[in-house]
This record gives sequence, C-alpha cells and structure tokens, in this order.
Amino acid sequence: MGQRIVQVDSFTDKPFSGNPAAVCVMKKPADELWMQAVAREMNLSETAFLYRNGDYYQLRWFTPVTEVDLCGHATLAGAHVLWEEEFLPSGRQARFMTKSGLLTADKKDGIIELDLPAQVTEDVVALPGIVEALGVIPTNASQGATHYLIEVDSETTVRKVKPDFSALSQADPRPVIITSQALTPGFDIVSRFFAPGVGIDEDPVTGFAHCCLGPYWQRRLNRSEFRAYQASARGGAIRVTVEGDRVRLGGNAVTVLQGELV
Repeated sequence: MGQRIVQVDSFTDKPFSGNPAAVCVMKKPADELWMQAVAREMNLSETAFLYRNGDYYQLRWFTPVTEVDLCGHATLAGAHVLWEEEFLPSGRQARFMTKSGLLTADKKDGIIELDLPAQVTEDVVALPGIVEALGVIPTNASQGATHYLIEVDSETTVRKVKPDFSALSQADPRPVIITSQALTPGFDIVSRFFAPGVGIDEDPVTGFAHCCLGPYWQRRLNRSEFRAYQASARGGAIRVTVEGDRVRLGGNAVTVLQGELV
C-alpha cells in the first residue's frame, strides 16, 4: 500500500477557494529528496509532511522548489486532516514540532485556530527594484528577517497590482507582502503575497503573511484583533489576534481530494 495524500483548501469553508495544501501523514520520517519530489509533483504552494513522535507531530513544509521554515495554511490543513481522519480525537489539541518551534492548533466554535510566532518588521526608506517591479507607490515600507511588507493607499491599489514577477525575483528573492486597510465591509485589513523567488508567483492565502501583518497593523492602528482578507483570485478570510510574540490565526478548511502515492 502506498502513501496516502490529502489535498485541503485552507482559510475557506468552500471548496476551490482559499489556499490548497497537500498533506502526507506518515508512519515514520521520510527522505528529504523524496519529500521535495512529492511537493514538486503536487505543484501546490506547500505540501506538508508529518509523523507522530510521542505527544507531538513532527511537521515540515515544502514548496515545489524548496523547504520553508513556516507555513500557516499547510499547518491548518495538517490539523484538519489529523482530526478528520481520526489520528487525533476532535477535542484534542494538535501539537507540531517544526523549524519554527512548537506550533499548536485548536478547534474553537467551528474554527481552527493556530498559534504561530509573530514576525516583526522594521521600517525602511527604500526597496531598490521591488517597488518598480510591483508598480506601486508605497505609503510605508518595512522589512523582516525573510520578507518585505509594503503598505499602499487603498484596497483598490492592492487588488489592482500586476507585478513583473521576473523583475521582482531578480530584485530580491525574499517574499513581498502588499497591504492596506480594507474597504470591503466586515474586514479590517487586506493583502496579497508574492514569492516568485521560492517558486510561488502569488500565494492565494498565506498564514505566514498574517504573522507579519498582525504585529504591523497592531502598531499602526493600536489594536490587536483583525478580520483579514487576502485578495488573490481564490481569496480567503483569516481572523488575526496578536498576543505578545505570538499570533493566533483562525480559519476553516475543506478536504477536496484524497489519493495515494503508489
């Protein structure tokens, strides 16, 4: 019998929206080259690989071209599969050991809530090549350890951005988040996420991005809770709560495909 694999749409309650991730729940650790090959074959923004180790699940994430240190939507997808396929009882917290430390997931009022590390940025004056590749005029720009965050004047600008992905990856391989306050009723902030340098031109709904957006907008708006919308073609909604050096992200997940790697 081959390795079971499940595809889940995260940060949505409707199939074929949100952000898709593949999930492999394995019996033991797998070869890194095999995991990268599977992620390349699935050709999704991330594929999650996990196996039980005592009270935890060891968890790793791969894009089609590289392993990443933190991925929110594939963590949410992994927790969803653990509960749905009864690897864990429905009321049990999912606990993951990762390159970003201990991450947890809980079910609360029908929502899966992740506890992830906050990603802090510092304001910068210039982003050579990046602004030109995006074709926007920033109202503010900041930089984190692994990414850039650019604020623009409106949700309309966020939605209309058409990056030159080749120029963007050449300017800097690190991902870029573009954001503004939301105009859409029911939401506080809106964003998009571009990462051509790691093989993802535009990620549909990005947990990692909201680990950055939460602390950023907390400083800007002097509040700690937000309803966020990522305005990709698929789109997705996230509840964001900043608690010190942690960020809680809440969302739904839907299984859309089940199969077996032979």
